Amino acid sequence: MTRMFTDIVTAREATGKSSLNIALAKPKFTLDSVNFWYPGKQALFDISLVIPDRSVVAFIGPSGCGKSTLLRMMNRMNDLIDGTRHTGTIKLDGQSIHDRAENLVDLRRRVGMVFQKSNPFPKSIYENVAFGPRMAGQNDRRVLGDLVERSLKQAALWDEVKDRLNESALSLSGGQQQRLCIARALATDPQVLLMDEPASALDPKSTAKIEDLIDDLKSNYTIVIVTHNMQQAARVSDITAFFFEGVLVEAGPTRQVFTKPAKKQTEDYITGRFG
Repeated sequence: MTRMFTDIVTAREATGKSSLNIALAKPKFTLDSVNFWYPGKQALFDISLVIPDRSVVAFIGPSGCGKSTLLRMMNRMNDLIDGTRHTGTIKLDGQSIHDRAENLVDLRRRVGMVFQKSNPFPKSIYENVAFGPRMAGQNDRRVLGDLVERSLKQAALWDEVKDRLNESALSLSGGQQQRLCIARALATDPQVLLMDEPASALDPKSTAKIEDLIDDLKSNYTIVIVTHNMQQAARVSDITAFFFEGVLVEAGPTRQVFTKPAKKQTEDYITGRFG
């Protein structure tokens, strides 16, 4: 299995898809000694991690290991759950996201979220994408039209829906709905996209489109993806972080983590010995 991952990563580099110079990239997120508790249970233990700007970082690990919890901390989605608490710091562009001066609406505009299950609004395709800009006060029809077109093009969906913009978003296929949700997130002009298993419910063809889209978007956005698919992590990410029972076991360049992991526990997981 290690040879299989070596082939995947080598092929990815040969096509020029792994262009990030991690050592030179500036940090986008900096996590320092982060701990997190749900009521009665600690879910994350002393997490420290740097996420470079305009990179793709994959969080891997077995179910319940804290991947999605950490992802949701990065735009404070966990604030919506009663009884949670945290210690440590999470900084976005050097500024703590928990600073009292931090505007939560602005944070969630800058840090967009795409969930495991596509969740288009029961509105038209156009209105799904225009929703965020409208909520921010943009009502100019020409500006909104340009935003919708640009976002759908970025999500590689425009050519498929440009003649259907007034149709219900619920009429789209599962893969199209997920790309629509990505377009909706892009319409608010974020800097970061958080993706929680965005392709887990999709067929292989739709999954390939999402992976190609991630690769296209990283030239302008920082992307953090939670995935249980080891091959997907190897294909799309520049950095891989392996979690187990709320602990960050290992993080580093994807090629290194998959072919020469520093920890035996990481090797056992990616080769299928547990998890």
